[in-house]
Amino acid sequence: MLIGVPKEIKSDEYRIGLTPESVQSLTQSGHEVLIEQNAGLGIGKDNKAYENSGAEIVETREEIFQRAEMIVKVKEPQLEECALLRPDQILFTYLHLAPDPEQVKALLASGCRAIAYESVKDQDGTYPLLTPMSEVAGRMAVQAGATCLEKPKGGLGRLIGGVTNVDPAEVVVIGGGVVGYNSIEIAIGMQANVTVLDKSAKRLDQLESIFGDKLNAVIATEENNRECIKAADIVIGAVLIPGASAPKLISRELVQSMKKGSVLVDVAIDQGGCSETSRPTTHSDPTYEEEGVLHYCVANMPGAVPMTSTYALNNATIPYVLSLANNGLNEALSLDKGFCEGLNIHAGKVTITAVADEHGYDYHDPIELIKSLKQ
Repeated sequence: MLIGVPKEIKSDEYRIGLTPESVQSLTQSGHEVLIEQNAGLGIGKDNKAYENSGAEIVETREEIFQRAEMIVKVKEPQLEECALLRPDQILFTYLHLAPDPEQVKALLASGCRAIAYESVKDQDGTYPLLTPMSEVAGRMAVQAGATCLEKPKGGLGRLIGGVTNVDPAEVVVIGGGVVGYNSIEIAIGMQANVTVLDKSAKRLDQLESIFGDKLNAVIATEENNRECIKAADIVIGAVLIPGASAPKLISRELVQSMKKGSVLVDVAIDQGGCSETSRPTTHSDPTYEEEGVLHYCVANMPGAVPMTSTYALNNATIPYVLSLANNGLNEALSLDKGFCEGLNIHAGKVTITAVADEHGYDYHDPIELIKSLKQ
């Protein structure tokens, strides 16, 4: 198979779809790989590093899209990239379609077959291609929150870990999943007072068994959410409904009740955000103040640490890329039901329930669709 990797064009995005090591795995398996020139500079890999792994360096992204049978990216395609996609071309990347109707429309019009990293399931029902970036984002969220608390950044001027005889910051994490766990771990390590809110008593028990009395685990109810968020110096939104827009758990009224100069880090912003006051920002301009609260809503947080995040992502994605390249899309998805659930768009059809419901499209079951194509 001929695989193409364009340079990412989303604002402040420095990751790349394939590392040189992943390229070598593909070329050694008999596949060809096209890399847009200088696409790997963000992870410290020049064109020569990719050529040494067996890739062909291509001058323009237009040539990548024109020639490749499969496009491997990191972030969702921008509309100008969607316009370059061809019918039956495979797109393998993060998509986050639920809050992005324009991208849905463009992908449907392209006729491509788009598989979303964030929708692929493992045998145990977890999301193996979402997990590595959730780990990175969860850890970065606390770093970002701690920096935003500084007075010159617009925060209230509190050191997250405090000092002798001076209290540390109050950090509230909404959601105890992968992002939440990693936020908790870092916040405790920075000696903050940490509270986690989650609807699952079982998950709270698990977190308490890991972190002990260093963590205040609270069942998420409207009243508990309100009281904890009002008292917080940093709130980290770490909620996820796979494939769907994030629920708006934080109302504007609740933001108005927060401390002036407190910080909201909305990690869920790539799925629309969990606060009514959240809107996407960039690494170049990451924050804004609304209702007296500093909001950090960068939609591609792991893009700021591309060396870490690209390799973490590739460790998870390369087996799936190899399966697609070795077997073709229909066979690869037939062999792995969880992989098949990652199919979001197929030749003008929506194949993920949450996106179909969100935007009013007919839903087509991906497993049944692939089964019918193999007959």
